Amino acid sequence: MPTSPIHTVPLEQQHVSSLLELMKQEQALLVAADADGLAELTPRKNALLQELAALSAQRHAALAAAGCEGSEAGMEPWLAVGGNPEARAQWEQLLHLAREAKELNRVNGMLINKQLAHKQGMLNALRMPAGLEAGGVYGASGQTIAGGPSKRYVVG
Repeated sequence: MPTSPIHTVPLEQQHVSSLLELMKQEQALLVAADADGLAELTPRKNALLQELAALSAQRHAALAAAGCEGSEAGMEPWLAVGGNPEARAQWEQLLHLAREAKELNRVNGMLINKQLAHKQGMLNALRMPAGLEAGGVYGASGQTIAGGPSKRYVVG
């Protein structure tokens, strides 16, 4: 007997709620620049995402078995024909949670990009000391390597 497309939705809601909590923790760790905390949190976040993908695949298969498109787009037609008010409410709640997760992911991505830009600026500052021509960098010996033409030869 095929499973109903709504069967996985309560578990998906739980997983997305857990993911939201991890993403809030991730945001705090990003603000604090806590790389160790992020390294500990990332595997848990990835495991939740894998479980969510598996649940979503089950729902898609159930939708396809019910004669609907086996994707998110197939839920609305299924709900119109085979759903009920409770199923619609569960689906709407899952969509709401997914929108929250998408927004948190967007903000966390901006924080990551800001930190990467800051770290890149710090690296560039180490590579190009003030007062030197563009392109000056430190060599393996710790001495600066000039980027411009050599001053040892006089042309003319």
